Amino acid sequence: MDNKMIDKVALIHISNNSVLSTLSKSKKKLYFPGGKREQNESDLQCLKREILEELNVDILENTVKFFGKFEAQADGHASGIRVQMLCYFADFSGTLTASSEIESFEWIKYKDRDRTSAVDMLILDKLKEENLIQ
Repeated sequence: MDNKMIDKVALIHISNNSVLSTLSKSKKKLYFPGGKREQNESDLQCLKREILEELNVDILENTVKFFGKFEAQADGHASGIRVQMLCYFADFSGTLTASSEIESFEWIKYKDRDRTSAVDMLILDKLKEENLIQ
């Protein structure tokens, strides 16, 4: 990864034709839960750590399934700084609770697309295209 690419892993969790999204403290846009990989972390390790930190639930490893790799201009960064998001479907155990840097979470539909970051818009397009959300 070069320094112009932000490497992130995200959870795509769908329920009732909506997808789970989060609002970070100090941010105005919604983001899929997840975050930046730490040194030498696998996708799964990153996903599990970030989701536990942000939403206080445990990813069930046997439900994790790769959804796709998405890339776009990084929100809130200088032009040319891009984010690469590796997205995974997964179930979790526990009760969703916003914690750490997360202000709140909500279930969004495709109509909420303009409230999300550029990379999340691409992910929402794909979810809609595959009839996974309304």
